[in-house]
Amino acid sequence: MAKRDYYEVLGVNKNASEAEIKKAYRRLAMKHHPDRNTGDAAASAEKSFKEAKEAYEILSDAQKRAAYDQFGHAGVDQTMGGGFGGGDASFSDIFGDVFGDIFGGARGGGGSRVHRGADLRYNLQLSLEDAVAGTTVKIRVPTLVKCETCGGSGAKKGSTPKTCDTCAGHGQVRMQQGFFSVQQTCPRCHGKGTVIDNPCPKCQGQGRIQEHKTLSVKVPPGVDSGDRIRLAGEGEAGESGGPPGDLYVQVAVKPHSIFSREDNHLFCEVPISFVIAALGGELEVPTLDGKVMLKIPAGTQTGRLFRMRGKGVKPVRGGPVGDLMCRVLVETPVKLTNEQEELLQRFDETMKRGGAKHSPHSTSWVDGVKKFFENMGF
Repeated sequence: MAKRDYYEVLGVNKNASEAEIKKAYRRLAMKHHPDRNTGDAAASAEKSFKEAKEAYEILSDAQKRAAYDQFGHAGVDQTMGGGFGGGDASFSDIFGDVFGDIFGGARGGGGSRVHRGADLRYNLQLSLEDAVAGTTVKIRVPTLVKCETCGGSGAKKGSTPKTCDTCAGHGQVRMQQGFFSVQQTCPRCHGKGTVIDNPCPKCQGQGRIQEHKTLSVKVPPGVDSGDRIRLAGEGEAGESGGPPGDLYVQVAVKPHSIFSREDNHLFCEVPISFVIAALGGELEVPTLDGKVMLKIPAGTQTGRLFRMRGKGVKPVRGGPVGDLMCRVLVETPVKLTNEQEELLQRFDETMKRGGAKHSPHSTSWVDGVKKFFENMGF
């Protein structure tokens, strides 16, 4: 069956502009798209849709259109040595070109291609106190921002970017050699689809300039190393007026002189004297909220863990507050005086005579320690 004239298919005359051809195809594509037609009308709609797609693919390309106008279907028929390529890739290009402006895309015949700005990363070091309690910090970030002089267009005030005459605003050029068609980035506009004859003097036609931005970052309580805080829209400005990227603040908590952290629990080491370990008592231990009293039972051995509930970290994503785990370390006395050495020797003799065992579970050992120190006046 002979093919219909492409201009007739789209319902335009031979002098139609590129915009008129695109508008006609858009109308037909919306009308005959397979998703919009079901049942008995589906087969007929699909045929019309493919016919309109083929017509648009030829008439929207300046080189193919010229060949069609001169030689008709034979000038663009792939089996005759032309080569309009066809296939899914061609259809996706056309579909994106026609409907890009409907869905907010960057594509569009004769229009500039905008690109979202790059995301940025900032490494933020925090003390353990600030990470646990939360804080607000000021940071200074080097980034590309939109040029206010030209509004991000890159063109001198009073002028606008023009459609690239090499690629007709598509950003891509197609090289034809026999049966093969190669598409590549336009060498004149570098894929933007527009060129600037009168560049902005401030940004040199880039539409963006390098600046340092000072930002306020609110750090929520409970953050830990490896957490990220996203600041939407604070990344690099987009090209050709495109939307900016985001800034990600990467948290790193500095080591603390007293506490270490595991998940939502804090750990610390508490030195205690030999006397308190043996007889028991109370001592002050530090927390991030201040000092609290810790009760040490008699006969405590070095390395024992004491849990202080609710003195840890409040999870950043909610949940119960962690605990503070205190590990006691019994200090061995050094640089003893003669009197102190004599007392310890006498203590050791009493332990041997009493037959007590050096064990935290031995009642006689604890009682022996208490009795000895009581006799010594402690």
